Amino acid sequence: MNLLAFPSRPPVAAAVEADPALLAAALMQSRQTILPKRLVAPGPDAKQLDAILTAAATAPDHGQLLPWRFVLVPQEARDRLGDVFAAALLARDALAAAEQVTQAREKAYRAPLLMLLVVDEKRGDADIDLAERIVSAGCAVQNMLLMATALGYGSALTSGKALKSDELRALFGLDAAEHALCFVSIGTALSRKPARLRPAPRDFVTSLSPDGDAADSSFSL
Repeated sequence: MNLLAFPSRPPVAAAVEADPALLAAALMQSRQTILPKRLVAPGPDAKQLDAILTAAATAPDHGQLLPWRFVLVPQEARDRLGDVFAAALLARDALAAAEQVTQAREKAYRAPLLMLLVVDEKRGDADIDLAERIVSAGCAVQNMLLMATALGYGSALTSGKALKSDELRALFGLDAAEHALCFVSIGTALSRKPARLRPAPRDFVTSLSPDGDAADSSFSL
């Protein structure tokens, strides 16, 4: 199997029987970001959504705080989210053109499955700082993206200035200790871009020097 082939749907059963590590590598390398505007129906059904959300529960969680949560945004609530996106833009730029406001509003209607990832910096043990909680949330959402990929769906994480707006915080009922981290979009991919070049381990790994000179650290296999 060519692990750089980025199949649209990883060959699950055959790869598991042959080599579970090969399956894991193929799945991780096949995941890519599909912009929400290219994600259309059908989205995950109830059973598939349960599998995607259950995958989040396997993330490392120091102290078992469960410092993150996901808020589903059903189609019936997209108008409210669209209003918030438009209001957040106008709050930042009162002179925004009508076309820009429309584009901001339209973002609420992309992708059949839309969720907001929220991290709580105060839940549970106060000695476990926000950085650890965000790492846990990142692991949870990556597990979800991989499960969505295994099920044949495209996915994306999106952020933006609206996440910090008072309107969005009010809409999702966030308290002072909660942070809106990103939106998660999942659906059927209309199209996919060619696979991007992934960084090699040598691009992001060094070794600690035994003489304490970290500046000259290097890594090689």
